[in-house]
Amino acid sequence: MSKTTAPSAVPAKKQNAHSGKKIFRKVEPYIWIAPSVILMAVFILMPIVTVFRMALNKVTKTGALKGFNNFENFINVVKAPAFSLVLKNTLVWTIAVVVLSTILGFMLALVLNNKFRGRKIARAIVVFPWATTLVIQASVWNFIINKDYGTLNTLLMRIGLIDSPVNWTPTPGAYFAWEIACGIFVTIPFVTFCVLSGLQSIDASYYEAATVDGANYWQKLFRITLPLVRSSLTVSTVLNIIYVFNSFPIIWTMTKGDPANHTDTLVTYLYKLGFYNGRQGEAAAVSVIGFLILLVCASVYMIYTLRKGDDY
Repeated sequence: MSKTTAPSAVPAKKQNAHSGKKIFRKVEPYIWIAPSVILMAVFILMPIVTVFRMALNKVTKTGALKGFNNFENFINVVKAPAFSLVLKNTLVWTIAVVVLSTILGFMLALVLNNKFRGRKIARAIVVFPWATTLVIQASVWNFIINKDYGTLNTLLMRIGLIDSPVNWTPTPGAYFAWEIACGIFVTIPFVTFCVLSGLQSIDASYYEAATVDGANYWQKLFRITLPLVRSSLTVSTVLNIIYVFNSFPIIWTMTKGDPANHTDTLVTYLYKLGFYNGRQGEAAAVSVIGFLILLVCASVYMIYTLRKGDDY
């Protein structure tokens, strides 16, 4: 008489363990990104929602919301005499700094990509303006262009180019131009190293093949280098648009937007509205306008660049 044995529970345990691993593998990516998502929700999404609520509500000087105000904050901002000037300054500031720093940074990256003695030292020196805080950079530039004790006048007088100190900021426009120059100076290193990373990823065989085909320097630049570093330029340009548009320390340290809002951008203007004048609802409205402008500009640039990149 044969004995019947109960089915073993081991295979069932193995099957449960296997299914548990499969579930964990599906959930694991979400576990890893959960901290980032939580941080973004707390420190990015919630402030954006709060700003939009403030822009659409009547806000007291203490920050209390008093109900929807029929877009009155936006109407008051747009009707303000200074708004058109501030908006123009913001566009000039962003376009000038981004365009010129991108061109100069690209040229500098081409130089630093070549092999020469002291290249590591040169790359380290280029990082310094980017590594230093913007407040310090702006303070140094203010010291350089000062009429009475500025180093620029001192240097030019010592080498005999000028006989007496020159006022380098006779008008608000001149001061704004110096702020743009400071912005370009501190932005170049970021563009340089973004482009440099793209240049170093290009296989040398492309250039060797182009040389064999008789291509000159400019043909290699426009037919090989630029298409292959397009993604790096896109990243650096989009980030620059965001950073420069929202830049506060340089303008605030050098001029505080004075005189009479002639050197203000949207960021310094909304700071004055919110913290100097107590008009927090209008400051929030300016912030929303800036956010929407930035969103449209960055999106249009990325879509145009990515579509153009598909042609290569």
